[in-house]
Amino acid sequence: MGIGLVGCHSAPALTPQEAAGKHLYQVRCAHCHEDNDLALKKVPPDLHGVFARKTLPSGAPATDAAVRQNVLAGKGMMPGFTGRFTEEQMAALLAYLHTGLR
Repeated sequence: MGIGLVGCHSAPALTPQEAAGKHLYQVRCAHCHEDNDLALKKVPPDLHGVFARKTLPSGAPATDAAVRQNVLAGKGMMPGFTGRFTEEQMAALLAYLHTGLR
């Protein structure tokens, strides 16, 4: 009876673009959306599977355009990131979010 890693064979490898998006997510997003290390009283929404739902936590349609708008302009307590992401980085972040954050 061997001990295996759960799900190690189920997900395909990330593309280079998705991997770049994962890195951006880890350094720019995860500290709030995963760890809440700023101890925010209103915990930011979990983004795992954000595109698997019809709407975003805000109620907006779960589309690339709506997510891009939230990231660049900010929403609620989230600051805007206009000027902090290139178009290439934004595309990579969206590609990674489409993986469900694996």
